[in-house]
Amino acid sequence: MSDPAISATGTKKVTCREKGRFESDTVDYTASPLLDVRELKKHFPVRTKDLFRPARDFVRAVDGVSFFINPGETLALVGESGSGKSTTARLILRLLEPTAGEILFEGRSLGRLGPEMMRQARKQMQMIFQDPYASLNPRLTVEEIIAEPLQIFHVGSPVERSRKVSRLLDIVGLASRHAKRYPHEFSGGQRQRIGIARALALNPKLIIGDEPVSALDVSIQAQVLNLLKDLQEEFGLTYLFIAHDLSVVEFVSDRVAVMYLGIIVEMADKETLFRHPLHPYTQALLSAVPVPDPDCRRERIILPGDIPSPVNPPAGCRFHPRCQVCREVCRREAPVFREVKPGHYVACHIRGQGSEARGRKEEVGDGGQETVDGGGT
Repeated sequence: MSDPAISATGTKKVTCREKGRFESDTVDYTASPLLDVRELKKHFPVRTKDLFRPARDFVRAVDGVSFFINPGETLALVGESGSGKSTTARLILRLLEPTAGEILFEGRSLGRLGPEMMRQARKQMQMIFQDPYASLNPRLTVEEIIAEPLQIFHVGSPVERSRKVSRLLDIVGLASRHAKRYPHEFSGGQRQRIGIARALALNPKLIIGDEPVSALDVSIQAQVLNLLKDLQEEFGLTYLFIAHDLSVVEFVSDRVAVMYLGIIVEMADKETLFRHPLHPYTQALLSAVPVPDPDCRRERIILPGDIPSPVNPPAGCRFHPRCQVCREVCRREAPVFREVKPGHYVACHIRGQGSEARGRKEEVGDGGQETVDGGGT
């Protein structure tokens, strides 16, 4: 698939075939962010045996996450299981109410919207789920599944909805004759295409993919990823793509944010992050990605221990118990998530201060800095 044309002003031109919002979309990367997440937190209370005593402990699933997504781009959110990626997605859609923080969509704070206003806002934000088997109602036909969002929002007559379903099936590469079939009659890849068609039904601006290809075979993954990229180019879609497979992330994303234990530790465009990672955790993740070149050797960075409990996260930097370049300040103070280069953000006392940190190299403990630097490229 060829890249869309980029004008001299930095505006991506998008060709569209669907009527309505998709008729003549132009995605302007110089515009304000479509989605702006600021210091988002979600703390779940830990249940106690005493029903009448309030919870004293909380699971800090998301604990101060900030990022933005520009119109027409893909931000990938990566990290180990339990890092808070899926919880972040549900907070954005307000399927969960945040403990603190703010979510701005097209400049409007979603937390300040009433039920009806939020209901209308959800038309512009749709989700593709991880499991193509559990996310489709087995008692409904494909036509009923895809048309359900249209019925909920009273879009069109039954005949118009049926025509819309046929167009959507064609867009995702399925024949219109499949509309009367049930989900069990399709393969996993075909079911995920049905889920994508359902997400497109209301002409959304933002689509959140919660590991949409992780349950599929590798050969089918490529087909679905190519479909998502084609749809983005054609309709000017904006994606928040949640994944843990870094090879998939490198293919599909424009920028990447790395989560660890409820916080984002690094964020940059994919070329910068994959070739010049700064945070030790990012470097360790990238060192585990296989390189399809027998002449290219990569030293694997093995992180000691397990991820700490989100109920009682470590003081200071949350990564310091497993970090190979940890020093005393890392144990005392949480690092600031700061921009160290244009568009490159990192939360690290050592890698997040440029020449100042490198000048205090003698404070770093023995063994590890050179190994980590070499492992992330």
